[in-house]
Amino acid sequence: MFFHSCAPAVSGGLADRYGRNITYLRLAITDRCNLRCRYCMPRGGIDPVPHHEILSYEEMLRLVRILAASGIVKVRVTGGEPFVRRGCVDFLRALKMVPGVRSLHVTTNGVALVPHLDGLSALGLDGINLSLDTIDRGRFLHLCRRDFFPEVWDSLTGALERDIPVKINTVVQDDTPDEDIVAMAGVADRFGITVRFIEKMAFSGADGPSGASGRLRDRLAALFPAMVEMAQASPSTARLFSIPGKNGRIGLIEGRSRRFCSTCNKVRITPVGMLKACLYDNGVLDLREMLRSGASDAEIGAAVRRAVAGRAENGLVTEAECGRVREPSMASIGG
Repeated sequence: MFFHSCAPAVSGGLADRYGRNITYLRLAITDRCNLRCRYCMPRGGIDPVPHHEILSYEEMLRLVRILAASGIVKVRVTGGEPFVRRGCVDFLRALKMVPGVRSLHVTTNGVALVPHLDGLSALGLDGINLSLDTIDRGRFLHLCRRDFFPEVWDSLTGALERDIPVKINTVVQDDTPDEDIVAMAGVADRFGITVRFIEKMAFSGADGPSGASGRLRDRLAALFPAMVEMAQASPSTARLFSIPGKNGRIGLIEGRSRRFCSTCNKVRITPVGMLKACLYDNGVLDLREMLRSGASDAEIGAAVRRAVAGRAENGLVTEAECGRVREPSMASIGG
């Protein structure tokens, strides 16, 4: 059960000083996760945020309504792992009803997804991004520190059986063997879907820089010399490629190289309600404080517009300005 705000819509779209219109929200609903992936968090995990500091579903719905009135049309629910939070599917159902939200997606590791697939199909979820780095069970255990590969594979096949659109996100590290990359491209071919290879980024929760090289484009070109880049009609973080004679597509997300910043159309809200205008900033607006101190929808909308307007030109500038000593965990940001 969720509360429905009767406040008037907030006028005015979201745009930064470089003319980029913001139409896409990534909303992290929890920092908890049932995996301990090496590139995301330390072996012992992260210190979870107390529940009272996490935004309630009602608070999140209010924010989505405000942002949708300012031009957000696509919402992606992330974590942590969103399906470890009780009531996630009911929340997704409520989001689907928010005026202005045309497209609703989820990013998940698939460990706990299978019991929810019928509900997701019924509510008309527009797509799932499934995090999967290898189809080798031993490698999966090594990377994720949990032996849940069968559950994740069942989630993939189960979603496709229900005609829920699926993309796979695969993080590639410097020590990722070529055979893992080739095998994941084989999954794209087998199911006729998109597998997107992602440069490892500096969000492992570790001290100091991660040292990832950011040369993934060269690796893919060497492994798939016949791949052909495809034109895309709308802004995307991923470059897409077809391989002659193969089904599906492979993608490249140059998150560490930051070669997509010029068309970035997204903002993030962390589980504790911090607005991030860029993945690499430290947070630009405390929305939880505004919500809990009695700010009106109009005041929140205006503050968001001001924060977004001040966004830096790209993630490299943002990271340099932030000067972080410790890498945050992607689980605490919203993957």
